[in-house]
Amino acid sequence: MTEITTIGLDLAKKVIQVHGADETGAAVLRKRLRRSEVLAFFTSLPRCLIGMEACATAHHWARELIAVGHEVRLMPPQYVKAYVKRNKNDRADAEAICEAVKRPSMRFVPVKTSEQQSALMMHRARDLLVRQRTMLVNALRGHLAELGLIQAQGLHRVAGLTAILMDDTDERVPRMARQVLKVIAGQIGELQGRIAALEAQILAWHKSNPVSQRLATIPGIGPIIATAIVATVTDPSMFHSGREFAAWLGLVPRQNSTGGRAKLGGISKRGDGYLRRLLVSGAHTVLLRSKTAQADPWLISLLGRKPRLVAAVAVANKTARVAWAIMNSGDTYRRVAAAA
Repeated sequence: MTEITTIGLDLAKKVIQVHGADETGAAVLRKRLRRSEVLAFFTSLPRCLIGMEACATAHHWARELIAVGHEVRLMPPQYVKAYVKRNKNDRADAEAICEAVKRPSMRFVPVKTSEQQSALMMHRARDLLVRQRTMLVNALRGHLAELGLIQAQGLHRVAGLTAILMDDTDERVPRMARQVLKVIAGQIGELQGRIAALEAQILAWHKSNPVSQRLATIPGIGPIIATAIVATVTDPSMFHSGREFAAWLGLVPRQNSTGGRAKLGGISKRGDGYLRRLLVSGAHTVLLRSKTAQADPWLISLLGRKPRLVAAVAVANKTARVAWAIMNSGDTYRRVAAAA
């Protein structure tokens, strides 16, 4: 058999399709492996370049294949799609991956460590519980509103509604409705405790990570955002500039240009939506401080020219650029003094 130099792997839960090519690009291997057969098969192969789409299990398989001596590169699935010929199936996908991984202009996803994936799991679990809490709070507000019990917005206001439910002498809530709504209130209380426990774990990881602590010195970034950035961005040097990092997060205008005419729209919203949402939320916090005497003149000027939501995205873009610079330089944030 001709020596295999490049392999494309199409990953699935139980079955993995292999497509191998030699140095000329000719196909020399097409094989279907069960999950239990993968490591034994690649251990017997000489060192080669292996390409995979960056999906749920890709980082695990990348670490395993690197451990047995292979070079592994992960690619965004949307970049591989262009190389699929005609109908989509496992064999065609593996062949497309094998072709795409050799392109000099291809962009790759750094392989995450198990520690980084664990930190991201804390964030994903917290985000899921926060969404569930929001759903329950909205349900509680809606049901009590039907009984004429209205409370101001804000999570801290839910305690007032819960107190009404726990007061059995309050006749504004019928007995049958009270029994049902106590279940929802109990679920909210349980979720509050679980979210607090996860946030304590995130804070502990933040205190043990020097990069995360440096990022937390940036206005608009706290332990939650700092740890999310550190866990997501494996290697900041893969971005050539802070603007490229902001573009990767989808915080720059979407282009639809042709014929030499530049046409820019709203932000592209590409990349990691979780990080983008956190940075925009942090930007709103920065905007709340814009009325203080120590406010940044650039921020005051921005608010005078742009609507508040547009200004928040601009602040998030700037924050992302500063975060990239700090991760690259190993420095901490220093606020530039305003000109006299």
